[in-house]
Amino acid sequence: MAEKHHEEHKPESLIEKISDKIHAHDSSSSDSDDDKHKSSPSSVKSKISRLFGREKPVHTVLGGGKPADVLLWRDKKISAGVLGTVTAVWMLFEVFEYHLLSLICHLLILTIAGLFLWSNASTFIHKSPPKIPEVIIPEKPVLEIASALRYEINRGLASLREIASGRDLKKFLAVIAGLWFFSILGSCCNFLTLFYISFVLLHTLPVLYEKYEDHVDAFGEKAMIEIKKQYAVFEEKVLSKIPRGSSKAKKSD
Repeated sequence: MAEKHHEEHKPESLIEKISDKIHAHDSSSSDSDDDKHKSSPSSVKSKISRLFGREKPVHTVLGGGKPADVLLWRDKKISAGVLGTVTAVWMLFEVFEYHLLSLICHLLILTIAGLFLWSNASTFIHKSPPKIPEVIIPEKPVLEIASALRYEINRGLASLREIASGRDLKKFLAVIAGLWFFSILGSCCNFLTLFYISFVLLHTLPVLYEKYEDHVDAFGEKAMIEIKKQYAVFEEKVLSKIPRGSSKAKKSD
């Protein structure tokens, strides 16, 4: 009887062990799949090198604060208002062919005439005339702006001097290509239209880049690899054949 009872329970224990192993394998495989799905977005993001070697968020790169909020459309009303104002000014000068000097004179005429009538209307209304606010340009902001402009101009002149010295050929070619590109743009449109196009691009490209930065960075990484390959070929076939004097010989002379 004891042997029969042991034989009856033995098959059940084997089946239970096999079923436990199958369930354990399924659960481990499902857990590993979940881990792969969870880790895949972060691994993809870590593999993508950011555009221009960017490590900080777009908001921080743009300087942070209210200007970055306007460029990234954090407050849509303010951003739309700024873009609409610049568009209206561009249309006023380019589409309707209004002149800057005429606009300034007409605005001054309307302002002075309005204040003059408002001041003299007090005799008919029997009220004291309103006080016209005194407008004075403070000295400190003007000096700060002038100092900042002087610093940027000096830094630009120093960069141009370093590029013209012939130490970095890659930077020299990039500057020449950039100036040539801007000269073509200048021949196609005037300065105001170019400024307006730059302003519109500045208000659209950062917010689009922030929204699709992973795709743009991946495409930019492929483009940079291709550009480096083409530059290596150009350097091997053209630049390497240009004769250069050794810097040590120049120093000894």
